[in-house]
Amino acid sequence: MAAVETDLIRQISACTICAARFAATATAHTPRPVVWFQPGARVLVAGQAPGIRVHASGVPFSDPSGDRLRDWMGVDKATFYDRARIAIVPMAFCFPGLDASGSDLPPPPICAATWRDKVMAELGEVPLVLLVGGAAQRWHLGTKVSVTDTVARWRDTAPCVFPLPHPSWRNTGWLKRNPWFAAELLPALRARLTEVLI
Repeated sequence: MAAVETDLIRQISACTICAARFAATATAHTPRPVVWFQPGARVLVAGQAPGIRVHASGVPFSDPSGDRLRDWMGVDKATFYDRARIAIVPMAFCFPGLDASGSDLPPPPICAATWRDKVMAELGEVPLVLLVGGAAQRWHLGTKVSVTDTVARWRDTAPCVFPLPHPSWRNTGWLKRNPWFAAELLPALRARLTEVLI
């Protein structure tokens, strides 16, 4: 099914408000918004920002983090990339760049300040929201605690909202230290996904 393109999607896709900011990073790249949503989606994946591989591909979570996230969700690529079912809306639509040490820069707040309320209004009521990482959790839940604390309290917002750690390889140690995540949260998440994606 072809993606539905709205005026808002076209506006975000053409956004260059961070051009000067990105030019000043170690990567000195140009904006490339990765826009992957349409009204009527049943699930919202609210992430951080595209990484350098996603910047190159133009496809969200087209990297090892995406493989891990899809495994957590128990969905295949066809389901994950079906915009009529799953909206993928990061806190910043563009790759923020790398710092001098080669680490990803955080999502520029101007992106969410400019676009997020408009996107949420266009999406309308979404039965299931996955908050991937601290930036998404702070914006959607107003949390001021750590990602670990927020994810540990997942039952407070389930079954409509599930906070998740970022699926990066950097969090492999976190997953080992918190076995309850795979034993308790993920089965509940997969069951809820089965309900809403039918």
